Amino acid sequence: MAEGETESPGPKKRGPYISSVTSRSVNLMIRGVVLFFIGVFLALVLNLLQIQRNVTLFPPDVIASIFSSAWWVPPCCGTASAVIGLLYPCIDRHLGEPHKFKREWSSVMRCVAVFVGINHASAKVDFDNNIQLSLTLAALSIGLWWTFDRSRSGFGLGVGIAFLATLVTQLLVYNGVYQYTSPDFLYVRSWLPCIFFAGGITMGNIGRQLAMDFFTESKFDLRRTVMECSQDPHFLSYDITKRCLTHKKQKDQEARCSR
Repeated sequence: MAEGETESPGPKKRGPYISSVTSRSVNLMIRGVVLFFIGVFLALVLNLLQIQRNVTLFPPDVIASIFSSAWWVPPCCGTASAVIGLLYPCIDRHLGEPHKFKREWSSVMRCVAVFVGINHASAKVDFDNNIQLSLTLAALSIGLWWTFDRSRSGFGLGVGIAFLATLVTQLLVYNGVYQYTSPDFLYVRSWLPCIFFAGGITMGNIGRQLAMDFFTESKFDLRRTVMECSQDPHFLSYDITKRCLTHKKQKDQEARCSR
């Protein structure tokens, strides 16, 4: 090393805010994994119910689990649940309208129970015709949204999810992946969009609750970060310098105004 050259300094010490950024990214992944497994579990339980009632029929060569469900159904439902559960709080944050209606886990659990009940009704309750069943499930699904959500973004996302999921299901049935007994809405049952709507609202509530818990933890992390920064002499020097500059700027403005 030549004379007069100083050794390059090592990596600068990063402030405590880095841990907060890392926690957010890790939390996002954790929430996605939790939502994925919740979606897988609900798919196994609800799909088993539909098959037992002969509502959906899978070809024998694709039955590949102890729950008598096609192997690809739970992963697809888990992935969709993770996307929906992460999308709801993201849209709320983007719109600047944090969802605060019934934000506790007991309400979320009741929402899940109502959703399972709606799905159970679609398979077990007998009506004179499918129109009556579809209207009843539509009223129950909207009632679920009104009871546990009541947000415009939640309703809009629920309708969009119902439309896209029904379209994908139509394509799957059209290509012979599986089929519905007594289809009355092209290749599927007319009440299927109501189930998708209720499912979207349910997973959205779970995702919002998980995001809200993280936000509460983040406030404590921020408070701890401020306390750590207040003990850093460099931070104190920067803070004092900033206050002096602000005070000087205010004095200059007052002097100009007096002239």
